[in-house]
Formats: sequence, structure tokens, C-alpha cells
Amino acid sequence: MADCLFCKIIAGEIPCSKVYEDEKVFAFRDINPQAPVHVLIVPRKHIACADDIKSCNSGSVKAVFEAVPKIAAEEGLSNGYRIINNCGEDGGQTVKHIHFHLLGGKKMGEQMV
Repeated sequence: MADCLFCKIIAGEIPCSKVYEDEKVFAFRDINPQAPVHVLIVPRKHIACADDIKSCNSGSVKAVFEAVPKIAAEEGLSNGYRIINNCGEDGGQTVKHIHFHLLGGKKMGEQMV
């Protein structure tokens, strides 16, 4: 999508601190980290949010989750981590390109919010 922030980052039009990429997945550091390690993991294929996952694009989300353990290992998250996805306005989604927050580097509490 021409006006999508994450599509522009993936295309190299906007700089980022890239931590991982392959043919289906792109990952970079969050500019407002909520933990010592805070990486955004996105499929290269534009999917607006979890509501838009269909059989024709679910392989892109599968690829994200296959990349997660690789990224976590590279980031030294050997004792665990949290993955969060926000969907829609009430879910706190601010960029309309499905993305997953990989958070770690400290002990997380049991409460989500």
C-alpha cells in the first residue's frame, strides 16, 4: 500500500534499525521500546490486521511465527519473551499493517495491561 508506514519501511523508503529479514518477513526495532528488547515483526505482504487474515495470505503470518524463535535467539531472549498483536482502534493498533511486538530482556509480569 502506497501510504502504509510499514510498507515504506520494508521498501527502504524510511530508515529503521533492521534486525531480521527474509523473503516473507521483515523485523526492526520499535522507536518507542516498552522493554529492553522490543522488535516489530511484520510480513512483507500487506495485511491490514488480524481480521484480514484469510487462506490466501495466512502463509505470511505463518512465516512471521516461524521467524520469531530465530529473532528471539539473535536477541538473546533465552529465558522467554512476549509476543503481542493489536487489532483495530480499540485494540490499540496505530499502523494498519499487521505486526507483532516481540518484547523481552526482562521478567514480564503475568498481567497483560
